[in-house]
Amino acid sequence: MVKSDSETFGIEKGHGQEAVEWLNEEAKKDNLKFEARLYGQEVTTQNFGTFELFSWVGDTTVARKLIVKVSKRFKIRVIEGGYKTKERVFKMSKQDYGMVRKGDKVIGHLAFSAPMIGGKWQVTAEELR
Repeated sequence: MVKSDSETFGIEKGHGQEAVEWLNEEAKKDNLKFEARLYGQEVTTQNFGTFELFSWVGDTTVARKLIVKVSKRFKIRVIEGGYKTKERVFKMSKQDYGMVRKGDKVIGHLAFSAPMIGGKWQVTAEELR
């Protein structure tokens, strides 16, 4: 089990609160190590719409499975973030990558960037699948 966290997971705007509550209830019901919470940031994409970002702590595998389940449950688009590049290059900002999903299907990819200290995540690149 890999214990981790991420701030670049997202839920289609307007569904954030109910989806995060459902994620936490589902994890608690199945006794899984996972807790999610909204932190008041939104990102807007050209191709996929606006998403409410949420952070989570727990098991990475559980988080990835639950994000697919919540997408199916509410029939919404979600961002499965937390992907990093393998290259180790010193940068002045944090980099992260994510997949946009609708249920089991990956419908696109996003690149995120944020200042190393403070600041908010921004979508720097996106691609339709």
